[in-house]
Amino acid sequence: MYTDSSEFPGPAALELTGVSKSYRTGTTAVAALREVSLAVPAGTFTAVMGPSGSGKSTLLQCAAGLDGPDDGQVRLGGTEISRLGGKALTRFRRDHVGFVFQSYNLLPQLSVTANVTLPLLLAGRGTDGAWLEYVLDAVGLTGLGNRKPQELSGGQQQRAAIARALITRPDVVFADEPTGALDSGTARQVLELLRHTVSVLNQTVVMVTHDPVAASYADTVVFLADGRIDGSVSGASARDVTDRMASLGGN
Repeated sequence: MYTDSSEFPGPAALELTGVSKSYRTGTTAVAALREVSLAVPAGTFTAVMGPSGSGKSTLLQCAAGLDGPDDGQVRLGGTEISRLGGKALTRFRRDHVGFVFQSYNLLPQLSVTANVTLPLLLAGRGTDGAWLEYVLDAVGLTGLGNRKPQELSGGQQQRAAIARALITRPDVVFADEPTGALDSGTARQVLELLRHTVSVLNQTVVMVTHDPVAASYADTVVFLADGRIDGSVSGASARDVTDRMASLGGN
């Protein structure tokens, strides 16, 4: 059986050092990230915000190993993933990174339990029954493991996606606009759940969002503008975040 703990010892879960990334549009190179350096302490909830085109999605993709930087280093859980490639990077993401997206990406033919444990199956790892039970209970899906995704509400489907992200005990869970497809009441429940995974399960969460209310659930909000870090705030209210975003000229 697993017990709760509110303390998480150890170094940063995620470190970006001088990360730059450009994309080519025709003959023009567009800089998405410009020498971004960022450290995310383990066991914390960080939100990333910025105007459209500020580099939020690129930051998440580079941090999670979905894309590689042109320059700089990315260390996740102590491993420099910017040096990994091919199958090694795929294996690392599978074992050390959790993902939660706006679209739940659940397989309709599989039960909740099968969807949640799919990363373990793909990795050739057995399922720890006690951990599975604990995770399903933690996300509020006790007794729903045999249901198919289409038998769940949108909020419950996102809870299943969060459980799937947690099942491998990842170094970091990356959430990309996780409440974008939900009504305000359900979104609040999902944000409270993400907050719960940090406070009770000691998980590290990095969330990209455009919503100041969502960002207010985080310990720290990091702001991007024109591909660069433009400050951060801790313990911010939704109003604080809105005012800061207004100074950046976007949402």
